[in-house]
Amino acid sequence: MRIVQKFGGTSVGSVERIQATAKIVKAEIDNGNEVAVVVSAMSGQTNYLLGLANDMNDCPPAREVDALVATGEQVTAALLAIALNKLGVSAYSMSGAQAGFKTAGKHAKARIKSVQGEHLIQRMQQGSVPVVTGFQGVDEQGNVTTLGRGGSDTSAVALAIAVKADSCDIYTDVDGIYTTDPRIEPKARKLDSISYEEMLEFASLGAKVLQTRSVELGMRYNMPIHLRSSFDLVQGTRVTREDKGMERAEISGVAYNRDEAKVTIKGIPDQPGIAAAVFGPVAEADINVDVIVQNISEDGLTDLTFTVPRNDYQATMDVLNALCIKMGAKKVKGDNQVAKVSIIGVGMRSHSGVAKKMFDVLAKESINIQMITTSEIKVTVVFEEKYVDVAVRALHEAFDLAQA
Repeated sequence: MRIVQKFGGTSVGSVERIQATAKIVKAEIDNGNEVAVVVSAMSGQTNYLLGLANDMNDCPPAREVDALVATGEQVTAALLAIALNKLGVSAYSMSGAQAGFKTAGKHAKARIKSVQGEHLIQRMQQGSVPVVTGFQGVDEQGNVTTLGRGGSDTSAVALAIAVKADSCDIYTDVDGIYTTDPRIEPKARKLDSISYEEMLEFASLGAKVLQTRSVELGMRYNMPIHLRSSFDLVQGTRVTREDKGMERAEISGVAYNRDEAKVTIKGIPDQPGIAAAVFGPVAEADINVDVIVQNISEDGLTDLTFTVPRNDYQATMDVLNALCIKMGAKKVKGDNQVAKVSIIGVGMRSHSGVAKKMFDVLAKESINIQMITTSEIKVTVVFEEKYVDVAVRALHEAFDLAQA
């Protein structure tokens, strides 16, 4: 088999952890597999480097920040290659540029255009292990660019596709995907497998185990992803295409996100193009919008409510307050103490009444739903943040997710 292994910051957070990681890599080599490795920076290193940049300049140039923070992964890659060579494994560190990662887009938010994997395949076939820096590449001008937080996951999946790997194994400090957060519900059960679609919903709704872009990439190219723990070498959770031949439970899990804020612009003139007029400036401010509700028009006026990440709350309010004056809207309201809870599962396609059951459970807990959005495999509700734990436990029990 040909495997790409990715190790996150906690897996390489110290010399001892890097040595333990080297043994995990060696075990795959000893099993006769061809291996390439992608690494993150040691835990805390990226924040440390960003702190140095901000100490020098309150608004450091984005190009220089990328050049700086990219060194965190280079340190890890070199140390892991050194550790592997000590174990008798031929290994060499490579920057994203050396590995062939070509990127486009803004600094700190670059996207992968292509990865040249042929030279890596040759090395792997010869028994060598390329240890590649995640989270980075170079643009057409040769500038170092980074992919944003969690970008090493995307690097790993992209590399696995480029070298035609059989699997991309993501090692972290958790041993798989659970039906919900075990810190809230101790009865949460680890899933042996999950579909790309379900994992995308989990990732987008606050389950930060895998970066959304990495799952999208895996789904597009049908690259199996195996989420595992580097601390406890047990079977993890496999992210693959949906098994059409199996009956699925109503839902696979309950996800939540406390990092939410709700904003409303009230009394907007209801006319064609109003949504574009509101969301255009929001998008230009680089703010991601999620749940959207527009009220029925009365007397030619309407209200528009949507959610944004909590750390974008003030920026969103600033944009809307300016729009309010420009568009002649009545006022802007905001609430940065809300949260989202979602039930997710491809089984919803063949089970009716799932949404009603969710609403009944929340009503029984006296939780007032403020917003609702649905997709084919998801129902999401927005309500006061203080009810998150109660809602997650109640839904987990109601849908029998603790049962095997």
